[in-house]
Amino acid sequence: MLNEKKILLGVTGSIAAYKAADILRRLKERGVEVRVLMTESAARFVTRLTFETLSERPVLVDDFKDGTPGRIGHIEVTEKLDCALIAPATANIIGKLAAGIADDTLTSALMALDCPLIIAPAMNERMYRNPILQRNIQVLKEQGAHFIEPATGSLACGVSGCGRLADTETILTSVVSLMGDNALPGKTIVVTAGPTREPIDAVRHISSPSSGKMGFALAAAARDRGAQVILISGPTQIVHPDGVECIHVRTAAEMRKAVMEHAKQADAIIMAAAVSDFRPVSPSDHKVKKDEASMTLEL
Repeated sequence: MLNEKKILLGVTGSIAAYKAADILRRLKERGVEVRVLMTESAARFVTRLTFETLSERPVLVDDFKDGTPGRIGHIEVTEKLDCALIAPATANIIGKLAAGIADDTLTSALMALDCPLIIAPAMNERMYRNPILQRNIQVLKEQGAHFIEPATGSLACGVSGCGRLADTETILTSVVSLMGDNALPGKTIVVTAGPTREPIDAVRHISSPSSGKMGFALAAAARDRGAQVILISGPTQIVHPDGVECIHVRTAAEMRKAVMEHAKQADAIIMAAAVSDFRPVSPSDHKVKKDEASMTLEL
């Protein structure tokens, strides 16, 4: 859904600037034309050459040095954009945008936007909790900006808290959700995925080798089209998609119960799970020793 879209990627002076290179790479894999603008502080963390190589386009840092003769760089780069993404976004850039300050190439370009704006903050937890920053975020939200909440975990300053740049997959999900075809707004889709496991005893079961990938992909696709998605999944080794309600079950009976509970509110149900056809008649609630087990299993 992002193929041939044009996205402006703004990179600011955060230690998380190196993650912007992965965001850029992943966008390019989806067929996006990515135009990169960096602040001078960002260029101290990651070189402009990195982003020029990955984007296959010139990268603007300073209009007076990097612009095309006869053109205004920060205006030219915003022409015919589908979306702008600032990742990582520092407290400084958020404050400037909220105050309408345009004192460098990136902020000047952002003032000229006529497309959706997505902002992914990254900073120390105390900076993020600062009431002035939160006020600035609220101001920008009221102006239509979309924010991607930072993650919680270890920060570069050596403490743990809320302020880490959201992971790349979460950021990409937000971009797709904003720019998708939005064909299913207000719809509720239930998707089943993965295998079920039918216990023989406390440690053994019969199952199918389903990975769950098909159901998870369908759930993500429905989410990207604006639907509220309920994913009912048996045991898998993959992480469930962001922005999707996930209900974990084990047996076919548990999956049936979960589906029936949510069927009435659903506009559609997609049954992608590999549900077991049989289950043991008399499963044991403890581990059966090998020398005590029957070699016949009644199903």
